Amino acid sequence: MAPDADVLFETRGRAAIVTLNRPRALNALTTAMVRALHAQLMEWRADAGVELVVIRAAGERAFCVGGDIREVRELGLNHYAETIAFFRVEYALNALIKRFPKPYVALIDGLVMGGGVGVSVHGSHRVCGERLAFAMPETGIGLFPDVGATYVLPRLPGRLGTYLALTGARLGRGDAAWCGIATHAAPRARFDDLVESLASAPDPDAAIQGYAVAPEPPAIPALMPTIDRCFAGPSVEAIVEALRQEAGELAEWASETARTLASKSPLSLKIALRQMQEGKAASFEECIRIEFRIVCRVLQGHDFYEGVRALILDKDNRPAWTHPSLEAVNEAEVDRFFAPLGHDELDLP
Repeated sequence: MAPDADVLFETRGRAAIVTLNRPRALNALTTAMVRALHAQLMEWRADAGVELVVIRAAGERAFCVGGDIREVRELGLNHYAETIAFFRVEYALNALIKRFPKPYVALIDGLVMGGGVGVSVHGSHRVCGERLAFAMPETGIGLFPDVGATYVLPRLPGRLGTYLALTGARLGRGDAAWCGIATHAAPRARFDDLVESLASAPDPDAAIQGYAVAPEPPAIPALMPTIDRCFAGPSVEAIVEALRQEAGELAEWASETARTLASKSPLSLKIALRQMQEGKAASFEECIRIEFRIVCRVLQGHDFYEGVRALILDKDNRPAWTHPSLEAVNEAEVDRFFAPLGHDELDLP
């Protein structure tokens, strides 16, 4: 593959290596990248000479900020079927990584969001650099936390997953290690050396441990009693009210969190909360199918296109959401996003 391709593949010793190679675009995933990665992983899965897969990224700022939102918006507005095809293969890729029969080592640093989470967090090893910023910020653009977040986030400690899903808050490396998103911490400057060790060492765990460092002290545990109390509400309205009523030393934090929620799409917030409620008891495959049902409906609506316009294209930060308030979104409307698709369900062989 050409050295200037958007995603690079190579084999080195025992390892097969993926490099996301769009640093100027913060390694955002295009349709072509997702298709190429899925096809290559299928090939490596069957290759006895490949004992593990390593995924890393070019550039200093981001591992991957997610799907190429501009591309997805343009496709959705003009070629709906092609957009659905993108999500169909992206979600199949997430499931392939989750089920991958060989070690899958993600070396992640900088921004890790959306689709970048999908190609890293489902692997067996998540080695994080010191500048990690993990987030699922989709409710801010009228979307919802996908790529397997319906499965991953509800399994984090307490109500942390609900907090992350609704607010889009970022976690640094210490907090990612504390809650299990990161399995190891290592210096970003040693990632290249670690790749060489993984390519030659018979034991990937021992190779990673040779570069592992203690992560920074986590900050999120101090917030967890308040997060658990406020985000336990059965509705987004109850969560917002609990935040507004919070007293004590975290009252200002709670008030700011309530203001953050007020900036998000009301419909997206209600979808995200339902995801967290249903995902806790669902299998990974069920969660991915739920997400596919939701995205098929979201792309037929208004909020995603408006959110991208307001926050990414025009940058006026004044999205005109379909619903002016949380109270304007009824439960029957939310139900529709989770309803089966019939013959168009996501197929996960």
